[in-house]
Amino acid sequence: MALNIAIDPHDARILAELQADARLTMAELGRRVHLSQPAVTERVRKLEASGVISGYRATVDLSKLGYGIRAIIRIGRADYPRVAKLIQQTPEVVSAYNVTGEDSWILEIAVIDVMHLDAVLTKFCDGTGAQ
Repeated sequence: MALNIAIDPHDARILAELQADARLTMAELGRRVHLSQPAVTERVRKLEASGVISGYRATVDLSKLGYGIRAIIRIGRADYPRVAKLIQQTPEVVSAYNVTGEDSWILEIAVIDVMHLDAVLTKFCDGTGAQ
């Protein structure tokens, strides 16, 4: 059962600031939300402890690493364990969504060029129903 955590306007502002830049110092975060550094630190700790803040991540610009093509792959009804394993074994998969409807999966992939795209598509088209 999910717990609904009540947050006040200060917490909401803290969350917005951290979503925009998770590398803010507590002092800078406090300045932006008009609270002291100790008050902000305590609020962030509580948000982390309650699971509202579940982690901090880096956003990677894949094009800077040479992955100039992003593509969406739709996979029709297919063997769930087989596709799930294939997704885990394919580093080009950026996001994977198990969905309902005509498709079973929607994948976002990042590849270097058209040849790379073709290789990844071939990997998924082998009996998975990828489009």
